[in-house]
Amino acid sequence: MGKSFERYQKRKLISSYFSVVLSIGLVLFLLGILGILVLNTKKLADHFKEQITISVFLKDSAKPVEVDQLQKSLALAEYTKSATYVSKEEAAEQHSGEIGENFMDFLGYNPLKNSIDVQLKADYVSAEQIAEIADDLSSKNYVEEVSYDKPLISLLNENVKRISFWILVASGMFTFIAVLLINSSIRLSIYSKRFIIKTMQMVGATKKFIRRPFIYTNIKLGMLGAALALVALGVVCYYVNESFPEIRLLKDPYILATLFVGVFVLGILISVISTYFATSRFLNLRTDDLYY
Repeated sequence: MGKSFERYQKRKLISSYFSVVLSIGLVLFLLGILGILVLNTKKLADHFKEQITISVFLKDSAKPVEVDQLQKSLALAEYTKSATYVSKEEAAEQHSGEIGENFMDFLGYNPLKNSIDVQLKADYVSAEQIAEIADDLSSKNYVEEVSYDKPLISLLNENVKRISFWILVASGMFTFIAVLLINSSIRLSIYSKRFIIKTMQMVGATKKFIRRPFIYTNIKLGMLGAALALVALGVVCYYVNESFPEIRLLKDPYILATLFVGVFVLGILISVISTYFATSRFLNLRTDDLYY
């Protein structure tokens, strides 16, 4: 009978520890995913910004030397990511491929212009800066026109600001919820031992002595939960990097390492603080209150 009760208690204890580890691991995993999203928000925004293209259309009278100089000066400009010369013949081929027929057969000539397609660095993709660049290029007498999608640039910058703001708000809220969930799991595990705490206190054990084994145990559980979360985060990071290499998620290992260390430390820190206050609550309760 005694052994059966002992086995039951051991199973109950293991079940309690498992639920705490699982809760901590799941919450820290979701918090880590949010952290990756926050740290890579700018990288994602930059990726989309750098897809914006300014097309500099050249006059037919433009000399090859002038075109070559312009392309080189654009390639060396601080705002340029890439500058690619596109001849009118290449442009005609691309356009014919897009519409599915050779429009020159119908028109009898090629109406397109030689051009230089300029992709800007993300820091220079704003309506004001692009307008300045376009005005400067338009002032050259061999440039026919400078074309870019103005509404798209304004919409892109507005959406980036809006998304960044809401991600920060969500991060704050989720961090608060994460702390509450981990705290609740630890409090429930300590609640089942409230009579043991009070018995130890009644025989003269100090609060520090009673609290110490609970803190040590939950530090270990916090570390296990954090390790579980980090393994899952590692798998997700690898999968995302393989599926979307353009995001370059693993290009900055220092940032990822900092995030992983932060998640691990946070798991331990929340466990220690939650255990301290949970045990203090039961230590300060009267014996009659333990039944409620």
